[in-house]
Amino acid sequence: MSGRTLAELTGFPVDAVKYLKGRRAAALRKAGISTVADLLLHTPRRYIDRSRTVPIHEVELGEEVTVIATVRRVGTRRPRRNLAITEAVVGDGVSVLTVTWFNQTFRERQLTVGAEVALSGKLDRFRGKLQMKSPAVDVLSSATESLVTGRVVPVHPSAGEVSPGYLRRAIHNALQRARPIGDPLPTAMRERLGLISRDQAIADIHFPESMEDQGRARARLVFDELFRLEVALALSKQKMIDRAIGISHTPTTELVERFVSNLPYQLTSAQVRVISEIRDDMVAPHPMHRLLLGEVGSGKTVVAVASLLGGVEGGYQGAVMAPTEVLAEQHYLSIKDLLEQAVMAPAVEGDGAELGMSSLFGQESSDRPVTLALLTGTSSEVSFRPPGSARRDDVLGWIADGRIDLVIGTHALIQEGIRFARLGVAVVDEQHRFGVHQRVDLKEKAGDLDPDLLIMTATPIPRTLSMTLYGDLDVSELDEMPPGRPEVTTVHVAKGPPDLAEAYERVREQAEINRQTFVVCPLVEDSAKIEAASATAEYERLQQVFPGLRLGLLHGQMRSADKQTVMQSFRDGHLDVLVCTTVIEVGIDIPHSTVMIIEDADRFGLSQLHQLRGRLSRHSGPNWCYLVAEPATEEGEARINAMISTNDGFRLAEEDLRIRGQGTVFGARQAGLSDLKLANILEDMDTLVTARKEAFRLVAADPDLDRHSEIRKEIRAVLGDEVEWLFIS
Repeated sequence: MSGRTLAELTGFPVDAVKYLKGRRAAALRKAGISTVADLLLHTPRRYIDRSRTVPIHEVELGEEVTVIATVRRVGTRRPRRNLAITEAVVGDGVSVLTVTWFNQTFRERQLTVGAEVALSGKLDRFRGKLQMKSPAVDVLSSATESLVTGRVVPVHPSAGEVSPGYLRRAIHNALQRARPIGDPLPTAMRERLGLISRDQAIADIHFPESMEDQGRARARLVFDELFRLEVALALSKQKMIDRAIGISHTPTTELVERFVSNLPYQLTSAQVRVISEIRDDMVAPHPMHRLLLGEVGSGKTVVAVASLLGGVEGGYQGAVMAPTEVLAEQHYLSIKDLLEQAVMAPAVEGDGAELGMSSLFGQESSDRPVTLALLTGTSSEVSFRPPGSARRDDVLGWIADGRIDLVIGTHALIQEGIRFARLGVAVVDEQHRFGVHQRVDLKEKAGDLDPDLLIMTATPIPRTLSMTLYGDLDVSELDEMPPGRPEVTTVHVAKGPPDLAEAYERVREQAEINRQTFVVCPLVEDSAKIEAASATAEYERLQQVFPGLRLGLLHGQMRSADKQTVMQSFRDGHLDVLVCTTVIEVGIDIPHSTVMIIEDADRFGLSQLHQLRGRLSRHSGPNWCYLVAEPATEEGEARINAMISTNDGFRLAEEDLRIRGQGTVFGARQAGLSDLKLANILEDMDTLVTARKEAFRLVAADPDLDRHSEIRKEIRAVLGDEVEWLFIS
């Protein structure tokens, strides 16, 4: 391979480039552009095709156009307080145009006499003169620049105080000195996929001769971005398979079959399929590393319990790690209830009684009980003792000597002092709330063997996103809902008392038939800076609105014991209305909840709104969700409209991706995958599928990339610290 590679260009600091010294280099570094490679991958945000721009005298009034002209004069006047009018006169050699901006005084600094600018907006006539009001502006050149004449003009995103013009000239200089740029892709792959060379792509993405050239350049560089990511994921998966010492679980399924057959309902075909996929993984000698995607209420917990019992059957323990104490307690109660329904729960012994049994491992009796423990930072319980009677030290001892089969907990499970006898299966719920190292710590509790790992999420993820964020995992999807799940009617209401009257009447009506209501608020306490309802203030106000109802308050700043007491009261039906924050976002199952009122709903993300709505009853209906909001932004209005239009979490996830953009979504993941500068995982789905196929094929044939060392170097150089995250995941 001839020419400098991207990996080599990461070794040249950005201030080695002409025009980028001192303060400009510092500003670029602050914006994440530290090397020549970073600079060359800082691609234009748009292009102005000078062959298609319209002379001023040919523009029709009211038409949205882009005109190119030279600044003749510019100034700002202040006719009254709080009003500044910046006015520029520009011309294209034939006609002149007056351009006006209100309270945008920075335009006077931006526009210097003699500079060439592109103005995008609508043309109208004022007092006989042509004018544009508040157009978008791109400064194409200084009076002396030649990179913008007779060609497609790139408009690069500015970086701090470094303007697009400076970046354009600096990138041109860097290209001249860096070319030819070496291409790490095998020639056969490039020809098979019809991709242009790396050198041509980087040159044409910045300075294309035509828009067609720009399109071919983008196609190649989008492939490169996705291919780098997918190769790293493929290497991560290969490394996990090669290095792990897995557990080949017993193929017998007596416990699982007894559990499933004794449930008071039939599993969906999706649940049956996913349990089979997981079972095949567990019997195999390498560790399972599987992601379970499932809509709210699709039955993930049942699948998880069946998986855990597959490990218990062969004498191993299982662990479930949840992100919050509330969710861990909910899982404990749910799994305890499922085991009781399946006649697999142990007898509850009296307070203070000895356990009175040897280790349960190795028992083959068909009536074998399955013991369960809850362990969080503040509480500990076991299923064979009355609530509150198990001392923490005893629970730790029973986990260490193997008398406990399944342990449900928070991050407390990975703290020092907790030892498992034989941890064989680990389930991590809502894993995006954990750091990667916490998941690794949980696996290390198994000692020399790597337990099978099942990662669950109730946050619907578009297929495109799962292929990038979770590309090193095998994915199972529960794409079928249990029959009889009641639909939720979602209604948007304004904040005024008349608009809320219907929602409040619904609360009273449902309370009369022993149905319950959530009122969700975005803040715990009032804030002068953020105009949002707080749980504490709303609780006090609603006591006046509902004088005959029983109200409770729940938020994250309460003591753990108080939270547990309130939740138990709500579960037991002793409260009609629970005023709460998003502490109830995931995992809370209240059988008789049929109404939810979400205050300031436009302040929540779409995924979060869907999670909250999913807390409504899965067992009785109909249900109502009232979104109280007066959206002040287009995004807020789009989220509300999306919630009203569908209950399908995967459709909402796609819409959320469109509304927020992939950068925001990636940013929610620890370490992020903001490396994607050009690729759009919705628009470039076909390229993503191709890149993934090629990446996994390459790694299968060359697991250590010994024959493709330049690809390996580039991944480490361009992805940087994110590579370590991908490998450790």
